[in-house]
Amino acid sequence: MQYTKPLAVLIDYFQRFPGIGPKSAQRIAFYLLKMPVHEVEKFANAMITAKETIHYCDNCFNMSASNPCEICSDPNRDNSMICVCAETKDLVAIENTNEYKGKYHVLQGLISPIDGIGADDIRIKELLQRIANNDIKEVILALGPSVEGEATSLYLTKLIKPFNVKISRIAFGIPIGSDIEYADEITLARAIECRREVS
Repeated sequence: MQYTKPLAVLIDYFQRFPGIGPKSAQRIAFYLLKMPVHEVEKFANAMITAKETIHYCDNCFNMSASNPCEICSDPNRDNSMICVCAETKDLVAIENTNEYKGKYHVLQGLISPIDGIGADDIRIKELLQRIANNDIKEVILALGPSVEGEATSLYLTKLIKPFNVKISRIAFGIPIGSDIEYADEITLARAIECRREVS
């Protein structure tokens, strides 16, 4: 059975979202149709407002409604440290730990030749300018252990080394609460490589 055209269009739009398959798109569309009209209007307005008001910070390229963003504007942050993330969602994950108190730089992607994304397509040049123009003592590479994350980390390390700043990477390994037997070889290798002395 074919859905009526407006419903089919709605389902098609939801299917374009990452991680949303045909069944999930249908459930979301039907849920939306059962919502009161005023709630749907609020939802639509929230999307439009977000699209119109959220931009990239000119300094760190975090997504924010203010420019510079809230983190770059915070006088209590440590200006000598830059944590490099691929996306804003990674920055938020790190912020939620309440452990890191420095500044950030969001690359807005990773080097991925297969996808046609090169070094000039992400915010590497701006990162190097920030390191050159500020008193940066440490750059933390918080990029995932994927092939693209590894390639980007290696590339950045080569470019940052001449600045004589400390370069570190977040540790990778076995998640808390999981069993070693279920970890893949790459995760286990990272866990062994990033081991530390027990005090």
